[in-house]
This record gives sequence, C-alpha cells and structure tokens, in this order.
Amino acid sequence: MSKDLRVPKGATKNAKRVGRGPGSGNGKTSGKGHKGQNARSGGGVRLGFEGGQMPLYRRLPRRGFNNGAFRKEYAVVNLEAINEKFADNDVVNLETLKKKRLIKNSVASVKILGNGNVSKKLTVEVPSISASAKLQIESAGGKVVLLDTRGKQVTNNG
Repeated sequence: MSKDLRVPKGATKNAKRVGRGPGSGNGKTSGKGHKGQNARSGGGVRLGFEGGQMPLYRRLPRRGFNNGAFRKEYAVVNLEAINEKFADNDVVNLETLKKKRLIKNSVASVKILGNGNVSKKLTVEVPSISASAKLQIESAGGKVVLLDTRGKQVTNNG
C-alpha cells in the first residue's frame, strides 16, 4: 500500500464529548436542558409523532394502485458502444454484453437503442430493441432475434 494515502483534512471530526465540566460548553446537563422528556435517558418521541395530534401519515388518504411491482426494467445499451466493443460476425446477447462490461452482472434484461452507427455484421439476441436500432443492424447485414423473458425466441409477427 502507498504511504501517501490519507484522509482529506476536515473529513473526520472528533466526537462531541458531553458532561466534561462547565469549561467545555457542554457540562452539567450535557446540552439537554433542564428536565423534561428529552432530558431523560431513552427520552424523545418516535418518528412521525406530532404530540398526540393526528399525524400526517394518518391524515392523508391511501388511494390508487401502484403498478411499480410489475414494472419491467431494462439496462440501456446504445449502438455506438456495441460497435466499439464487438467484432464482425459476433453474437450480441445478455452474456456477451456482461463479458464486455457494457452492462452490470446484476442486470436481468437489456434494450438496444439506435444512438450511433453500426458498421459490422452482428447477430443481436435481446428481449427488446428500438426500431431505429433494428433497422441499422439489418441494413449493415446483421440479424436481430427477439427473446422472451426466459431466453426463448419470440415469433416475429411484423
């Protein structure tokens, strides 16, 4: 390890030392004032407590339906990145994109977008692709195969 690795100046602060006499500025009551709920050990109120008033999270109605649990998330890859990393006649799929570090290993699905140009003949096997990207790949002599969530080929209905 290098010896000149240091924490930047001002990044670490000393802990506030309370109850160390009147000269410290936090002596006697240790910055808690006199008596009361917040002066006691374990004192204070829970998060969202408004002194007995009906709290905001209970005053607001719970309405509607959130479809977030069923949302499909795609990692986005542009054609310019694919053109840089892949050679002629390569197969572009989820595994090869992960090997070339164009997407993270935790990604489950990918979508190819048409930003950039493709000059190589590629076989692209992905679950989702934009119309412009598909057009560019096929005009360069490549082939696009759409896959479903399990990796099976989807029948192309136009």
